[in-house]
This record gives sequence, structure tokens and C-alpha cells, in this order.
Amino acid sequence: MATRFGYRRIYESPTPQDGKRVLVDRLWPRGVSKEKADLDEWLRDVAPSTGLRRWYHHDPRRYDEFRRRYVAELEDPDHQPALERLRALSADAKVTLLTATKDVDHSEAAALAQWLDGT
Repeated sequence: MATRFGYRRIYESPTPQDGKRVLVDRLWPRGVSKEKADLDEWLRDVAPSTGLRRWYHHDPRRYDEFRRRYVAELEDPDHQPALERLRALSADAKVTLLTATKDVDHSEAAALAQWLDGT
């Protein structure tokens, strides 16, 4: 099965390969205008809880545990509408999940993309 979800930093310029662009951070990124972001959606309800985000503090040594806890949060019914929206967007186009995190490979966008693609 082809990868339906990718991830990038929101500070990178949009490309045609992005497909649908969806911000998955709970907070709006600093210094990015809505026009420059070129978003299709902002799904803050799919972001990790504030408590989990603060615990993780973007420490790559905690990434595996962060990912485990984040996936557990995603299975909560409160996240289902946002997840269904992401799945609907991916039905006819690739979806690029965007984050302001500097280390994008250890971000919620990476964890979410991998989880949605089943990897």
C-alpha cells in the first residue's frame, strides 16, 4: 500500500507533492501567516495533549515512549472526528502533516503519519 501521509515543517515552502496540507500542532506556529502556511486544514484536535507535549519536551531520547503514549491518546473517542477527517482527506490525495517542530522526524507529525500509514 502506498504511503498516504507525509510530514514536513510548516516553515518549508509548499510543493505540489504535498497534496493536502494539514497543520497538526495545537498552537499556531510563530511567524507564519495564514497565507504563507497555505493550509487546507488545521486539525488541532489531533495534536498531543498539553501534558504529553510538555512531558516530551521534544527530547529525542523520549520519542519511543512519546509515540506510544500519543497513539494511546489517539484511540480516545475525542480524537476520532479529527482522525476521520484526515482519513477522508487522504482518500483522493496525499496528505502532508505539518508541524513547527525543529526536529520533524521526532515530532507528533511523524508519529501520526507513521501510525496512520500503519508503519
